[in-house]
Amino acid sequence: MQADLYVKNGTVVSHRGTMVADIAIKDEKIIAIGNLSNVDAKEVIDATGLHVLPGVIDTQVHFREPGLEYKEDLATGTAAAAQGGVTAIFEMPNTNPLTLTAADMADKVRRGRAKAWTDFAFFIGAAAENVSELAMLEREEGVSGVKLFMGSSTGSLLVDNDADIRRVFKAGSRRVAIHAEDEPRLIERRHLAKDTVLNHPIWRDEEVAYKATQRVLAIARETGRRIHVLHITTKQEMELLAQYKDIATVEATPQHLTLSAPECYEELGSFAQMNPPIRGEEHRLGLWQALRDGVVDVIGSDHAPHTREEKERPYPESPSGMPGVQTLLPLMLDHCNKGELSLEHVVDLTSAGPARIYGIAGKGRIGVGFDGDLTIVDMNRSQEITEDWIESKCGWTPFAGKTVKGWPVGTIIRGRQVMRDGELIGPSAGQPVKFQECL
Repeated sequence: MQADLYVKNGTVVSHRGTMVADIAIKDEKIIAIGNLSNVDAKEVIDATGLHVLPGVIDTQVHFREPGLEYKEDLATGTAAAAQGGVTAIFEMPNTNPLTLTAADMADKVRRGRAKAWTDFAFFIGAAAENVSELAMLEREEGVSGVKLFMGSSTGSLLVDNDADIRRVFKAGSRRVAIHAEDEPRLIERRHLAKDTVLNHPIWRDEEVAYKATQRVLAIARETGRRIHVLHITTKQEMELLAQYKDIATVEATPQHLTLSAPECYEELGSFAQMNPPIRGEEHRLGLWQALRDGVVDVIGSDHAPHTREEKERPYPESPSGMPGVQTLLPLMLDHCNKGELSLEHVVDLTSAGPARIYGIAGKGRIGVGFDGDLTIVDMNRSQEITEDWIESKCGWTPFAGKTVKGWPVGTIIRGRQVMRDGELIGPSAGQPVKFQECL
């Protein structure tokens, strides 16, 4: 058997279960899986003692390009992704300019081809001025779906009333990703955002999140539009979402599964500030229950970096958001090693789940004919997360100093090694992700 890459002796986690097996990749595709004793390959990786997962896909990142490259760009953001074992990313539209037109999207795809270390796709933003074109825009090359912000977004990306949300849902057919916070309640409670970041989850309280999620689920059911509700933070939302699994998929973030208030704010200050906020332990445990129950479909990082100087501003001048694409997998592997979920469940949340939700073509599975995207991890390796490991331009992480067990040691994208033992292997060669509805 002729192959470009031969990964041998790894413990492969796939649709067949978890077993020691070999994988052969040729012309970017997996061509064989099993006990492959007679493979002539250009490159061989001995994965003895390591686990081989389908390539991890992070479906929510903010890489800040164009317009805010001083915080992050597509090169540094995807380098962070590859370093963390991520093989593909979906990037959000709140850049400058906003991603609202076919020209905006084409520009992002061009930039991605020029500098991305991982494969990539971009959300088209929903706004009043482009509703009539969304059905066309959602089918452009590199588009992962439509993104709708119900609360506190940039310029015209804010779509906060039911009539406009209904118009967006009736325009097109692909998955709409939702940031669900209730803008009227945020405005009404704005006076509570003062003095200390401890007030952040008081201002953006549980009702801010629940009201928006309740509203958007009702409109989705009425219009028959598939939605994906991002970064859920309350146990009450999870209980509600469980009643809408026919039309709504659900994301949780490693931050909301790992940190809890008020401790995170006392320790990290505004570096723990994000939207929706980190909440109390009751909600963190509620998220875990929903994850175990199967209500949560996917883990996304909501990677949203800001500079140290910006985050050190007094609250509420400090911006919300934190880096996360590079720590997504180490944190989830650590939770796995602690017995909070199985490795098969990690795979479902980070590979199969994204493919299922967005209709990704040829990714999310270790199977013959699928892209040769693999994430190789050492489940026995204990490693401290340090800021000098962070590839993001912002240079910090809220998890600095945390020791985790389970670590990405290899990132393979379409049969090409991109990261090995903490070293990026260039040149960058990311390509747009393809989607079944737009082939």
